[in-house]
Amino acid sequence: MSNDENFAAAYREHYWAVSRYVARRLDGRNNEVEEVVAEVFTVAWRRRADLPPAPLPWLYGVARNCLSNAVRGYGRRRRLVERVGNDESAHGRQVAAGPDEEAPGSWVHEALARLSSADQEVLRLTAWEELGVEEVAVVLGCGTRAAAMRLHRARRRLRAEIDRLVVFGGAGR
Repeated sequence: MSNDENFAAAYREHYWAVSRYVARRLDGRNNEVEEVVAEVFTVAWRRRADLPPAPLPWLYGVARNCLSNAVRGYGRRRRLVERVGNDESAHGRQVAAGPDEEAPGSWVHEALARLSSADQEVLRLTAWEELGVEEVAVVLGCGTRAAAMRLHRARRRLRAEIDRLVVFGGAGR
């Protein structure tokens, strides 16, 4: 197959997986998902000669970089809005959750949020994207042993955070 055909096949086969990957990491900022996914496939189109035979982990790696750029851009826009004095809370658009509106299993998300972004990413790649260690290594741009070690350490730190939440009464309120 030609590079163009390889790209088209990768796009058809993996568009929704990449979209879900991006959406889970943007955590409710749905308006940005399509922009980031479009950027992922723009990069893939430009680098279509580099597409590996199993392109999904490679696409996740590209998505990871595009997400980093999007998050930096979001931070710049937020700081600009704060400087201008036009933030949403000044216009009464802030919504506060009620006292009993804790989502089921939110303590797991709380424990995950306490981890470093690198630990969060390796855990999400294995749990959310259902990647094996070899594929995680491709996404992270490291060797298989390094990916396995990162996963092991991240799981250990997550367990410690969960234990901390349970012991100090943060879970299952």
